[in-house]
Amino acid sequence: MKQVMKRGMGFLLLIPFLAAFSQSPAPVIRINQLGYLPAGVKVAVWGSLDERTLQAFELVDSASGKVVFNGASGKAYGAYGPFRQSYRLDFSAWKKPGVYYLRGGAATSPAFRIGADVYKGGADFCLRYLRQQRCGFNPFLKDSCHMYDGYTLYGPMPDSTRINAIGGWHDASDYLQYSTTSANTAWHLLAAWRDFPRVFTDHHDANGLPGGNNTADVLDEARWGLDWLLRMHPQPDWLFNQIADDRDHRGMRLPRLDSFYGRGFERPVYFCSGEPQVQGVKYKKMNRSTGVASTAGKFSSTFALGYSLLRKQDTGYARLLLERANSAYALGVKKPGVQQTASVMSPYIYAEDNWTDDMELAAAQLFGVTGRHSFYNDAKAYAVKEPVTPWLGKDTAAHYQWYPFINLGHYELAKQSKGADRQQLIGYYRTGIQKVWDKAKENAFYRGVPFIWCSNNLTTSFAVQCYWYQQLSGDASFAALAQANVDWLFGCNPWGTSMVYGFPAFGDTPVDPHSSFTHLHKYPIDGGLVDGPVYGTIYGSLIGIRLAEPDEYAPFQSSLVVYHDDNGDYSTNEPTMDGTASLIYLLALKENEGLPKK
Repeated sequence: MKQVMKRGMGFLLLIPFLAAFSQSPAPVIRINQLGYLPAGVKVAVWGSLDERTLQAFELVDSASGKVVFNGASGKAYGAYGPFRQSYRLDFSAWKKPGVYYLRGGAATSPAFRIGADVYKGGADFCLRYLRQQRCGFNPFLKDSCHMYDGYTLYGPMPDSTRINAIGGWHDASDYLQYSTTSANTAWHLLAAWRDFPRVFTDHHDANGLPGGNNTADVLDEARWGLDWLLRMHPQPDWLFNQIADDRDHRGMRLPRLDSFYGRGFERPVYFCSGEPQVQGVKYKKMNRSTGVASTAGKFSSTFALGYSLLRKQDTGYARLLLERANSAYALGVKKPGVQQTASVMSPYIYAEDNWTDDMELAAAQLFGVTGRHSFYNDAKAYAVKEPVTPWLGKDTAAHYQWYPFINLGHYELAKQSKGADRQQLIGYYRTGIQKVWDKAKENAFYRGVPFIWCSNNLTTSFAVQCYWYQQLSGDASFAALAQANVDWLFGCNPWGTSMVYGFPAFGDTPVDPHSSFTHLHKYPIDGGLVDGPVYGTIYGSLIGIRLAEPDEYAPFQSSLVVYHDDNGDYSTNEPTMDGTASLIYLLALKENEGLPKK
């Protein structure tokens, strides 16, 4: 069984591990393996594969074996996923730091910590994955890749015009590069540095190699992304959407070995034409592009945020960012609509259908750095067009249909608003959260996020929206829902596993992700957030999935939802850079929550 290969469980988990991950019908207790903040919501989930019920539970001091807290199991939530009965075990009232485990009926949880520092270093740890995803010079491999990018398609210039598009990040375990996901990644890194500077350290230089450079690593990483985005918007009327396409998917390899496009090692660079582009030749389809604002807005907001953070330390660079923020915004105004991605071999694309949220965020950021009220008025007008991100409260959505999963613009605009304007934006967030809560409150895991492709990305972003709502409103009524989404990512889920490679180091985390780095060379992809569980119906319909090894989580799969730690499952176990970047923001938020107040 691959389970024995899981990263060293350590002394904290050794004894409880055997009970918690047994494949017998015994009940299990699922926890957040990172632990719990002393003043925070502290809940675990008890689940039984048969009809057993639970009346009470105990919190036990791991060192002494003494029971320190007794709790009633409370409401029986009934069947969910593989479980036929389930309960939420709430021990929020216990605030003393220490190492503990939970006991309920025949189930014992892994040991866990309560402490102010349980999230310490998490955001910095996940930066390891982004450094490994770098294109151009890759500091993990200490080698360069994709140095011939690339030749243009769909642009106003002749096809095959050579441009310099070297740099940025590989999108996932393939080596495609998308402007939308890259801009969103850079924005989250910049926002994390802006909002939580105390949690980040400086152990790497600008190239990602060991050795500090008096700049926080998160800012170095964001600037790597900004440099590439400037190459993808090299002049006011040129904007590019992606490098390479799904011809990339012809087998696992290291990133410098791409020669699939008929021009040696050059790769295509797709222009933001605002018109339909190829989506799977054999399917005789074109994507549904209608404009460029979905991409242009993301460029603009990221450049504007970069300007606000770098204008004092690098004036010339910041001035260029502001110039490009304005030109990208103008392109979005000129060509409203969505620029979807292109594919050649398969029907799978990033099928983004919304764009007003991107333009709202751009206008809000530009208002913040210029003070021009025309931008504020634009942002308000865009906000009304998408008050609630459409997937919230729904059971399904297309792949990346509503991207970047939550409306970032509402938060940035609300912080700069007063009175009725501010309350309206806060109300938009509350309405969306309530839609999810109406579904989540019916199950013990508080799951209201649909199990679509990249469900972990949605989970991470939704948790951030909950925290932003609480910050803006002072209303903590969704605190347990927010924490449930964090807990889910780190083991409080039917499979009892963290969804982040190597984090925590002593826990059950992915060891066999869909990644060439690990599959071919056993290189760790530390900090990568995997896609996450999908509906059984989605898993059964995807092309080319085959598990390479026996499923160690087989007892906990269900017709509702599946997750596999197996390199053959690209739908649930492939890491993504933009999901990881959103998680970096969330982990920075949680680590900051545990720090002493200034």
